[in-house]
Amino acid sequence: MAWTFERVAGSHNGPAGGLAWDGSGMLFSLVNDERILRFDPVTGTTSEFRRYTGRTSGIALGPRGSLYGCQEGGRRIVHFLGDGSATVTATRLQGRIHNHPCDLVVDRAGRVWFSDPHSGTPAFGPKIFPPLEHASVLRLERDERKSWTIRRMTHDTRAPRAVLLSADEKTLYVAEGDALSATRELRAYTVLDDGEVGSFRVLHTFGADYCGVHRGIEGMCLDADGNIVACAGAQGAGPGALVYVFSPGGAVLETHPLPVDLPMRCAFGDAGLSSLYVTTMSGDLLRAGNCGRHGHAQQG
Repeated sequence: MAWTFERVAGSHNGPAGGLAWDGSGMLFSLVNDERILRFDPVTGTTSEFRRYTGRTSGIALGPRGSLYGCQEGGRRIVHFLGDGSATVTATRLQGRIHNHPCDLVVDRAGRVWFSDPHSGTPAFGPKIFPPLEHASVLRLERDERKSWTIRRMTHDTRAPRAVLLSADEKTLYVAEGDALSATRELRAYTVLDDGEVGSFRVLHTFGADYCGVHRGIEGMCLDADGNIVACAGAQGAGPGALVYVFSPGGAVLETHPLPVDLPMRCAFGDAGLSSLYVTTMSGDLLRAGNCGRHGHAQQG
């Protein structure tokens, strides 16, 4: 069935980023405005959920409703607390500050997997901490003292963007490559029994045409059947701005055109997780209601 997208919020100043369904409303971040807003599908209204978020891009809910965000402006992952405050997780990998976190997913054990690419937009404050020589997927986890530590998970990525875990958490999906990268792929890494990741399979490769390279994936979510729902593309080259539905093996099951250029993130919401929401570079929140697919309901 064809999906019809409507604009339910926006446009806003600058890009809209991460999405997180809190059970009755959709949270979405405004990166440059340094705010997280909340859309209520019952009333159709948008309210301010958080301010002063430090250019937070990706957001994700973990077990027991914990909300985490990729604070690009501070080069750190923050944990937003229920009283309106926030705490900082670990920021150093082998003694050095990591790069600019972009997207994240929280597993059932409460570990935070996040992409850590380089960014052309400088972080806040004095530029005294150089970026890492690599851009990897990293993982935050608690040690025996319940303190956050960081572990490097990928050693073969150069510009990781979106990250996603399969329903059984045995596969890590990574969107590798930004608009300037020679390689733009959807990859599937095996999560090993010891918590490390193995080698990857390429599920999909984005090409180029006479207009230029095809923009790869910026955001992903999981449907109830274990398929990967991803937003990618741009009007300047290739098939345009689309939502793709990939099988776990990489087959393209469906594509759905978007009415607004440069999609950023996607997530299921509404009753029964029956609608797909998409954010855009121009600060829009789009929704395809009752799209015929349902989101994966995370347990815990």
